[in-house]
Amino acid sequence: MSLPPLSASWRDEPLTRDERDKVQNILQACKDRDRKTLCELAATNDGLVEDEVRRIAWPILLSCEGAGDIALPDTKAAVHRDEDQVQLDVNRSFVYYPAGEPEKTKDNRKGELSHVITTVLRAHPMLHYFQGYHDIVQVFLLVLGAEAAVPAVARLSLLRIRDFMLPTMSGTESHLHLLPAILYAADAELYHHLSQSQPFFALPAILTLYAHDIEEYGVIARLFDFLLASEAAVPVYLFATIVISRKRQLLEIEADEPDMLHVTLTRLPKPLDLDGLIQRTLTIFREHPPEGLPSRAWSRVSRYSVLKTTHDMQRLATQSLPEGEAMYTKHAEEIKRAEEWKRRRQRMQQIAKRYKRPSQLAGAAIMAVIIAYWFGSGSGQAVLQIVHRATRQANKLGVIDS
Repeated sequence: MSLPPLSASWRDEPLTRDERDKVQNILQACKDRDRKTLCELAATNDGLVEDEVRRIAWPILLSCEGAGDIALPDTKAAVHRDEDQVQLDVNRSFVYYPAGEPEKTKDNRKGELSHVITTVLRAHPMLHYFQGYHDIVQVFLLVLGAEAAVPAVARLSLLRIRDFMLPTMSGTESHLHLLPAILYAADAELYHHLSQSQPFFALPAILTLYAHDIEEYGVIARLFDFLLASEAAVPVYLFATIVISRKRQLLEIEADEPDMLHVTLTRLPKPLDLDGLIQRTLTIFREHPPEGLPSRAWSRVSRYSVLKTTHDMQRLATQSLPEGEAMYTKHAEEIKRAEEWKRRRQRMQQIAKRYKRPSQLAGAAIMAVIIAYWFGSGSGQAVLQIVHRATRQANKLGVIDS
């Protein structure tokens, strides 16, 4: 038998009158399927307030309240290629919360966590599991329970964090590369101070929607209220806001101490003023929206990336899982082509360097051969003709020996 979701709110104290009024407004928005109002309420202090409300609101924010479009695998579905790694990570789950549960209960939760993850992966076998995915799913399991978590995690995976589940890290890197542009737009002084640090210090937080770094259940559940009500670029904006909030501390560290800067940047501040950070994130987002970021940061993002396919939140609400799979496939193919071109370009550069001559003409002749070879422009005879003409001309000018 499945364990119920956490039986009570993470809060120990009773709700205040204002909080009770807010809960009524949230429930009314849920009843009306008013996602706009629900998203606005999720961004205000204390978010959706408590888990009983989240169990109603999160499926609406993810458009899975009917759970109609998830294709559950049958009992004979093929084992997903990543299930061994899933099990290793599941064994390390539920470290910080729920606190004080018996080992038997914790083991049952781990079994449910494994079930939710493998169900989603077997239903959508193109998805690639990443370490830290279990941290995200763990929160959904605790809030929603195992049965409701499956459709919610499926839609999250294919429509919200799809870039992180591609065959390579290229999709994830596009998120990280937004960070310097946001910092430059919001605080140029701090950007220049950190300019020697690559943005990979933000990887664990952004990849796991902060679930890997935040150790308090109430805090991560409240943060998920905000993130589920936001587009996919917002976690990056939140990280930029956290970095800016530590400006004084970071400026005290010399720019030529990259290791110290990296260690500081990878650790979230404690305590985490989450509501204050959320409000400042919204301000930075409004003042410097993704499409207005410098260095053409937004234009470099693939149109199949969740960064762009979640940019219209109303459109996101109507996206289906098959659409998510189709965008996944197109993005993966685009990345494969880009990586192939990168390999070819590197090979071209190596060949050009090997046959470098003192004259631009000789170099042009060689590059003509390389281009013809790599891109198949003409037959082998045409390539030889290019070489012959270029070599003959170079001989006349004394560039190379006969």
